[in-house]
Amino acid sequence: MKFDVLTLFPEMFTPLKQSVIGKAIEKNLIEIEIINIRDFSKNKHKKVDDTPYGGGPGMVMMPDIVYDAYKSVKKENSKVIYMSPQGKTLNQQKVQELSKEKHLIILCGHYEGIDQRVLDKIVDEEISIGDYVLTGGEIPAMVLIDSVSRYIEGVLKKDSIQEESFSNGLLEYPQYTRPEIFEGERVPEILLSGHHENIDKWRKEQSLKITKQKRPDLIKKKKENT
Repeated sequence: MKFDVLTLFPEMFTPLKQSVIGKAIEKNLIEIEIINIRDFSKNKHKKVDDTPYGGGPGMVMMPDIVYDAYKSVKKENSKVIYMSPQGKTLNQQKVQELSKEKHLIILCGHYEGIDQRVLDKIVDEEISIGDYVLTGGEIPAMVLIDSVSRYIEGVLKKDSIQEESFSNGLLEYPQYTRPEIFEGERVPEILLSGHHENIDKWRKEQSLKITKQKRPDLIKKKKENT
């Protein structure tokens, strides 16, 4: 998959070169290109924003500059995502859906936002990572790239994503590793038994128990969908 990110702050995306995502880039499983919107400004000072019509605080990103940045990477199979608190909240279902795309263009707003005319012209979908406002769309864009990349074939082992939280509508069961005893607390005996059928049963029970405790709304949603 190819990610093209349109942003005013390309240096913010350096962390994406680390860990699992960095390895996926090295293996050519995903490609991430960061496009500086400011490079498309025709102003000698590289100005990208102006005061809003009608008055009000802050500055608004100008439509022509954003549009030119978009045109530089647009392809026939591109899907344009605008990271916005007004969008639908990102969830696991949407992550898996987006992982089937070939080319995502992710637009990051800043300041008071982007001129609505260019959003209406180029954006296919607005996505939010929660009901709160950040200083810009860069961090949400990184969240989207990280979560979607995990579902690209070869980035992770299949069993790693099949049993994690939200994959089956429930939260994941608790995990344990060495030492067997830590601060007087012992690893659950069932996990040391070697009886895989009983371990699977225990994990499903724990998954249901944890979901009821922490996210009962997921239980309700799962019942509604069955």
